[in-house]
Amino acid sequence: MAKVKGAIVVNIEKCKGCEVCIPACLQDVIGLTKEVNGKGYHYTFMDKPDACTGCMNCAIVCPDGVITVYRVKE
Repeated sequence: MAKVKGAIVVNIEKCKGCEVCIPACLQDVIGLTKEVNGKGYHYTFMDKPDACTGCMNCAIVCPDGVITVYRVKE
C-alpha cells in the first residue's frame, strides 16, 4: 500500500496566530514561530514536516483559510 506524505503551506502574512490549527493536527506537525509577520502576529509553520499525512484538519478549522494542504503518494 502506498504511503501518503503531506505538506502544508501557510500564508504567513495573513495568519493571525490564533492556534486553532495546532490542536486539530493529530500528528502534532504544526507549531507557532517566535518570529512575527508584518502585522505583528506569530504565525504557524510545519514544526515536524516528516510527520504530516495531509489529512487537511488544519485547513478545515482555520478561520481565515490561510493553510493550503498538499498530498503525495510515495
